[in-house]
Amino acid sequence: MADDKKFFVHPTAVVDDGAIIGEGTRIWHFSHIMSSARIGENCVLGQNVFVGRNVIIGNRVKIQNNVSVYEGVVLEDEVFVGPSAVFTNVINPRAFIERKDQFRQTIVKRGATIGANATIICGNTIGEYAFVGAGAVVTRDIKPFELVVGVPARHVGWVSHAGHRLNFDTEGIAICPETGRPYKLLEQESKIIPL
Repeated sequence: MADDKKFFVHPTAVVDDGAIIGEGTRIWHFSHIMSSARIGENCVLGQNVFVGRNVIIGNRVKIQNNVSVYEGVVLEDEVFVGPSAVFTNVINPRAFIERKDQFRQTIVKRGATIGANATIICGNTIGEYAFVGAGAVVTRDIKPFELVVGVPARHVGWVSHAGHRLNFDTEGIAICPETGRPYKLLEQESKIIPL
């Protein structure tokens, strides 16, 4: 961590030596960033956020209050993590068995949103601009732009870059109501593409 800080750390937060924090990032009350964590530029980490060793967080990421990002998790640029969301890093934890050599990587791709109180089971990838609804439990890979809700998380639709649910016409075209950007549904491949 540089002495000439170009980022903000609240006095109650702890940033261990060896953590790398990008310019413009703000780390709020009672948070703890462990050594060898890498946090990009212009991120916001809310109150009581824990970032474990070797975690990689991209640029412009927002992590809301009470989130623990454990070793093995990668959050790419512009990811949003809602309050009290949970990441796991071992598939079958036991208090009496040490399994630190069995951490499974979880990747949250650029622009994805994880809703409040969602649980992300380790070893899965959440695709670009996907949207995980509040309280959902992710037990599988989530496709780019996919909207999932429930326990376990199930597919209920598609969202735009701006996070709006898309309604496709008979030609398989949908328009984002905020940006006007069109999307094409490829039903056979079960995916959408921005046009």
